[in-house]
Amino acid sequence: MSPKRVLLTGGAGFIGSHLAEALLERGHQLAIIDNLDDFYDPIRKRDNLEQIRRRGNFEFFEVDICHSGNLRDAFHHVRPDLVIHLAARAGVRPSIEQPSVYEKVNIAGTVNVLELARESRIERIIFGSSSSVYGGTNRVPFSEDDAVLRPMSPYAATKLAGELMCYTYASLYRIQTLCLRFFTVYGPRQRPDLAIHKFTALLEAGKPIPVFGDGSMGRDYTFVDDIVAGILSSLEYRFAPDAVPFEVFNLGNSHPVTLSELIQSIETATGRVAVRDPKPLQPGDVPLTWANIEKASRLLGYRPRTRTEDGLQKFVAWYRESQVHSLREIAS
Repeated sequence: MSPKRVLLTGGAGFIGSHLAEALLERGHQLAIIDNLDDFYDPIRKRDNLEQIRRRGNFEFFEVDICHSGNLRDAFHHVRPDLVIHLAARAGVRPSIEQPSVYEKVNIAGTVNVLELARESRIERIIFGSSSSVYGGTNRVPFSEDDAVLRPMSPYAATKLAGELMCYTYASLYRIQTLCLRFFTVYGPRQRPDLAIHKFTALLEAGKPIPVFGDGSMGRDYTFVDDIVAGILSSLEYRFAPDAVPFEVFNLGNSHPVTLSELIQSIETATGRVAVRDPKPLQPGDVPLTWANIEKASRLLGYRPRTRTEDGLQKFVAWYRESQVHSLREIAS
């Protein structure tokens, strides 16, 4: 693909910051929108922006996607060729406590992005969706052609609603649109509330790890580099000329790991022994996520390359280095 003007929402976050680096390395002209909210420490996001800056120059707009006026100003300034929309309020469990916040950001905010894409005559939109849209479906592995989706949290429901709005805009306005369902992404810069980050921090501190349920719950953990490769491949996808220009793709590892196996692998990566603290299952949790990636493999050339064991080693190395970096900053 020739270099494009890319507008990336949520670019200061975990996945967004890795994607931003990859886009700059490929010569794209990049603009990032992020409101640097306090869902987790904004200092982490500002540090991510500094890491991106080391790879190349980009424009940054501290804008909330829920504020359509400010968002419109950014769109008009950048005049992007394509939009990659990753900005969202994430997290299954917090969404149960604050469903209206998730509805506002993930649905109304996405509509704002779609409306401005329509106004600006954007060529293509990539929407960052989630494996959580499958919810309690009984058919595994999860396939994009599953007709019955049973989201089990407000977060999951808002992501599915976002996909439906994307289809509507693709149908009405012929905007090329791809929805990418990410499966349990992990790696350096991962949010501190997610399992691998939380478990590593607790292990390193010698504290017990909460184990919800009997440890058999499975997740399709996918290393962030593989997710970024899938997003980049989606930029090249060619739609059939007469169909609605809309597609959904799973981006996962297609190798589910149980909670017990994950803890054992983190023990190996850290060289520490975990103290397990049994807890009851929590509302919104599904028993299994498992991506069928045949469609993404066939049409995008998607091939996840990172084994969970190798990805965890990389994560632990990053975590330890980030802790040393933080101590140096405190000391100075």
